[in-house]
Amino acid sequence: MLLACMHAAYAADASDVPTLQEVVVTAQKRTENLQDVPLSIQAIGTQQLERLHVTNFNDYVKYLPSVSFQDAGPSVEHTYMRGVASGGDGNHSGSLPSVGMYLDEQPVTTIDGNLNIHIYDIQRVEALSGPQGTLYGASSEAGTIRIITNKPDPTKFSAGYDLGGNSVDHGGIGYTAEGYVNLPLSDIAAVRLVGWDEKDAGYIDNVHRTVTFPTSGIVFDNASQLKNNYNDVETKGGRAALKVDLNDQWTITPTVMGQTQQTNGSFAYDPKLGDLKIGHFFPDTEHDSFVQSSLTVEGKISNFDLVYAGAYLTRNTHEQSDYTDYSLFYDTAYGSGAFFLDNAGNLINPAQHIVGRDHYTKISNELRVTSPKEDRFRVTAGLFTQRQVHEILQDYVVNNGDPLGSVAPNDISVPGWPGSIWLTDQERVDRDSAIFGEFSYDFLPNLTGTAGARYYTFDNTLQGFYGFNSTFSAHEGIATCFTPFAPFHGAPCQDLNGRSTGSGTTPKVNLTYKFDKDHMIYATYSKGFRPGGVNRNGGGSLPPYKPDYLNNYEFGWKTQWDENRLRWNGAIFWEKWKDFQFSYLGTNAVTVIANAGQAQIKGLETDLEFAATDQLTLSGGLSYIDAKLTQTFSTPGSSLYAPAGTQLPVTSKVKGNVTARYTVPVGSYDASVQASAVYVGPRWADLRLAAATALGQEPSYTLADFSFGLNKNSMHYELYINNAFDKRAVLDRFAECDPASCGVIAMYDVPSQPRTIGIKIGQKF
Repeated sequence: MLLACMHAAYAADASDVPTLQEVVVTAQKRTENLQDVPLSIQAIGTQQLERLHVTNFNDYVKYLPSVSFQDAGPSVEHTYMRGVASGGDGNHSGSLPSVGMYLDEQPVTTIDGNLNIHIYDIQRVEALSGPQGTLYGASSEAGTIRIITNKPDPTKFSAGYDLGGNSVDHGGIGYTAEGYVNLPLSDIAAVRLVGWDEKDAGYIDNVHRTVTFPTSGIVFDNASQLKNNYNDVETKGGRAALKVDLNDQWTITPTVMGQTQQTNGSFAYDPKLGDLKIGHFFPDTEHDSFVQSSLTVEGKISNFDLVYAGAYLTRNTHEQSDYTDYSLFYDTAYGSGAFFLDNAGNLINPAQHIVGRDHYTKISNELRVTSPKEDRFRVTAGLFTQRQVHEILQDYVVNNGDPLGSVAPNDISVPGWPGSIWLTDQERVDRDSAIFGEFSYDFLPNLTGTAGARYYTFDNTLQGFYGFNSTFSAHEGIATCFTPFAPFHGAPCQDLNGRSTGSGTTPKVNLTYKFDKDHMIYATYSKGFRPGGVNRNGGGSLPPYKPDYLNNYEFGWKTQWDENRLRWNGAIFWEKWKDFQFSYLGTNAVTVIANAGQAQIKGLETDLEFAATDQLTLSGGLSYIDAKLTQTFSTPGSSLYAPAGTQLPVTSKVKGNVTARYTVPVGSYDASVQASAVYVGPRWADLRLAAATALGQEPSYTLADFSFGLNKNSMHYELYINNAFDKRAVLDRFAECDPASCGVIAMYDVPSQPRTIGIKIGQKF
């Protein structure tokens, strides 16, 4: 839990002693004071989001000690909590995420990667650590992250804007323009409109590089693709919400949010080529757009609160990416370049690039009822259904090194797809439904017991085409298609049709004891799960992978001291991860999901916030996570080998942050100075011993941010320096070809953004 990132402000009591402001959360699907919730929660409020200059996922997640992630660029981050990470889950045919993402009441977790929601006019970000299987269900196996927006307010008009510019060391110039307006339409209705336009400057250079393919002797030169600062991002979007109070008891809130994001270049660099340098041969671009429409209905039946939350999400991505390293390895190791000929029989450049198109839709509905929180016996119960579809098109193209496709090896191309050596054209549908309930009873005024359960069913399918032409392979693709041949979407035939179904129950038990209104301890047992799914493989020779489960045993505390000047919360946990799903590359680099075995996670998370004076606030958060295999995976001599005791990947043992903020009057202005530092310990990029050794351990890092602000009346001005000492933190590390089987042709590091100096001006009415 991280009070460094909690909405805390000064409020003077009668003795003029500085105190911390109450933090309100809705983690248990009712409005409560954070200190009354027996759950490990990190909450970043509006004020703190602004002070920390949070605009996207990477900005806020670094202040959440229990959260780790893999990062290949905007909108392709994969999130993990409390060390529950096996690595390699980010595949369209792979496991569902183990961390749920919510926008207000609606789930926005997509099968592959997070929605990179722009953070502006946000009430708070909540991170719920540990299994949330009872109230949030599948894909909240290890935790849940919730983004809560500011709602329309019929009682008053308000508006604001923020304008900013920044300069990135070793890179270019960026800007941000944001604004909102809250318009009362009547005494019972209001609309809130929010918009943003952001340009993130690039800082990675695509530099000159050549490779020679050994089979043909062809030299591939990337001279046509050279560009400095080529990984820039443009994000535009908006949100519109209407709130109507039908009467004293019923309210409806329809909301629409849309965003487009154009990403250019790669967010990784090749250390062998130099600092922030990469040598790619084909364009790297991604266009990501989504629209989230939702409806929330809140009301009362007798003295019970009733909430309906429904949503429809549609998301489209279109990407191009370089795959030359993969082609070079296979030509070097297996002479694969000999297969790539033009119509005259001459060898051509075998370098591949990928053209991908993904279309996601998600429909979710939840209906729940909550009894009054003042009652001795309290209940929250509901029904949930969800259907999400991922239409996948990935086209692996060989066209003699020309992105426009002047020459293609037509005789081995997938029929109807000139130049496509491998085609994936699939439809994945994941369906789940549940009935859930949590019941609390006050045995004594200061002793409460809670029991909950969620009964769930899932039905997941994967069908379509993947593979080569039969003239290239007899094991995958056309050669294994079902007969009689029938087209599937744009593919010539179908070679995949799998289904995985199941059901089960996830329980939760909690006991909470309050010594007084400021000091509480609790003990929890909870269980999270992730549904099983279909293995994409030739002829269906591999069975579906099974669900995996996380059992969590937790002891925590919530305390306030010294007339609420000091807030200290924390939790100690022990988790057992059973039959966890592990992704690896099998034959012909096709992703396979196996239930790898058992793992154990022991840890501590804690946070502290102190209103030292009415001018100085000190705060910080810390996690210690020891996540290890308790059972050997596979056998010695295999590339899949990982012995018992191996540290789980992605997550460091220690992650922490500290923030100090000092305010002082300067003339007619209120001035502030803030300093923040974040530390992340060393991590491994892969679970498998061979792959982890090939990639090497990702080193620890410390990043420091500073800001200086002035406020007067409705205006605010700020100068900030992020990554002030220009550290090149390694956020992620990977190779294009699986390092366990290919070795490392080129290894790529995803760095933290270099030192960024910016100014920000804003006004609120």
